[in-house]
Amino acid sequence: MSALKLPNGPQTHPWVQMYQWLTNPLEYIEACAKRYGDIFTLNLGQNFAPQVFISNPQAIQQIFTTDPKQLDSGEPAGIKSPLLGRQSLLALEGKPHQRQRKLLTPPLHGERMLAYGELIRKITEQVISQWQIGETFTVLPSMQAISFQVILKAVFGLEDGPRYEKLKELLIAILNPKFPIIRTILLIFPSLRQDLGAWSHWGKYLRLRQQIDQLIYAEISDRKAQPDSSRTDILSLMMAARDEAGEPMTDLELRDELMTLLVAGHETTATSLSWALYWIHHLPQVREKLLQELDKLGEQPDPNAIFRLPYLNAVCSETLRLYPVAISGLSRLVKSPLQIGEYKFEPGTLLIPSIYLTHHREDLYPESKQFKPERFLERQFSPYEYLPFGGGNRRCIGMAFALFEMKLVLATVLSHWQMELADNKPVQAVRKGLLFSPAGGVRMVVKGRHLQNQPILQTSSSSV
Repeated sequence: MSALKLPNGPQTHPWVQMYQWLTNPLEYIEACAKRYGDIFTLNLGQNFAPQVFISNPQAIQQIFTTDPKQLDSGEPAGIKSPLLGRQSLLALEGKPHQRQRKLLTPPLHGERMLAYGELIRKITEQVISQWQIGETFTVLPSMQAISFQVILKAVFGLEDGPRYEKLKELLIAILNPKFPIIRTILLIFPSLRQDLGAWSHWGKYLRLRQQIDQLIYAEISDRKAQPDSSRTDILSLMMAARDEAGEPMTDLELRDELMTLLVAGHETTATSLSWALYWIHHLPQVREKLLQELDKLGEQPDPNAIFRLPYLNAVCSETLRLYPVAISGLSRLVKSPLQIGEYKFEPGTLLIPSIYLTHHREDLYPESKQFKPERFLERQFSPYEYLPFGGGNRRCIGMAFALFEMKLVLATVLSHWQMELADNKPVQAVRKGLLFSPAGGVRMVVKGRHLQNQPILQTSSSSV
């Protein structure tokens, strides 16, 4: 094979490849990997550059460690979202991307992150208190309600009230369209976005976005008019942050980053929690081990102790391995000739780290379709073998916060309720827009309260 040729891949018409990618992506890329190996090319139509999918850890390491001047993501790599905006961390590249990342990192890590433990616990308890013994219900909506409130209160800093309720109503409407496949197609093909009035899909989308923007800008304006240094929500911390030149974020930057944190942190966390609860109750031994680990902490463990629990961490890690919410990392655009293994990629090529395929390599994860948390107790995987949050300069900035929230929510749910799956049928992953969720949202039955009949998750004042 010539070093200048792209890796092999399907020879079917690009529109056929696009159709399979949209409708049956997991099976499609698994079939491609089986036939063409861990580096293969897809051609998804004339609107796209050739896309090279990579699940080879050594190649992924090279992608994550290559200088962004030679290989980077952002808007030039096709990362465009009419909801997030052009000042979103995902869309930026180069120095603007580095600046925003430095400004956004502190509020989402360390002691500041741990301060949200009490809020996450209270929100979780409030949502799950509505469950009734003997009730059959769907887990996903409850997890969405929890993650949504955490975002609005911890990130936006909104208290219950008219603005909170209106923003919640609008965001739910724009994030949960009745026909997600149509939304996905509109996001992928900009030429189809036609504002034909409020009744049309795109027209409705634009009007929802405008109303959301008005509320966000009103909140930013109120904060500026009445500054309060005691506030610890992420928006307040973002507004107080200054770059190396002493400049704050603009209102547009604040708006776009808020929307990025919302979209990246809401449905993703809710979906991962639903998957975790499915596997925990699908495999009773997993639930028993988790309860034993949680009970050993006593009546009032602080969130930091829960965050460090090894088996809980292994369960969360295995959940994110088996069905990562995003099956691919952010596309990287080759800017100057780049050699990876036997291939030399020319400028304009898109390289895509395949999270899903990497997580299902049998040489790394034997019996990869089986849920085995012990994998993460028996060995440590490199950032190029296990990458649910992407990697390199594009690793998800909210990774620590997402894991913290996931662990606290699971600990709270398990310590309050005994549940079981409504049936034993295996749950499949289905495309929901750009993400992948458990089909049916995981149906469960509430059997009773935890045997101790008391919450084991209490946030001590020392941890806040």
